[in-house]
Amino acid sequence: MSQNAYDASIPVLTEVVTDPGAVAAPAPEPVAERLERRATERWTGEEWSVLERRVTERVLQQLQGRVDFVLEQRVRDTMADAMQRTLESFTTDLREGLNQAIGEIVRGAVAQELEYLRKP
Repeated sequence: MSQNAYDASIPVLTEVVTDPGAVAAPAPEPVAERLERRATERWTGEEWSVLERRVTERVLQQLQGRVDFVLEQRVRDTMADAMQRTLESFTTDLREGLNQAIGEIVRGAVAQELEYLRKP
């Protein structure tokens, strides 16, 4: 193989290494910034009002879904707490009522039995 042979698929050094002293091209402006700059320069007050209304409607729709979810969770949690407290109070009242009723029944039964035993 000859030393003068040139393979075009292999890049030469000048194609790979760039001159550090060369001025780099400015980075392209991001799309969002370009659109914002164009809107600021060209849009009328009416166009801004339309955009504001549309953004407001979208934000409200998104928030409404979140608010509904949070509200539902809070109502469930509050109802669960209220029901738990009510159940505990009901259980306590029921237990006290049953204890009182059983005590009265036992006292009455004991009094009857004693009365029965006193008779000849």
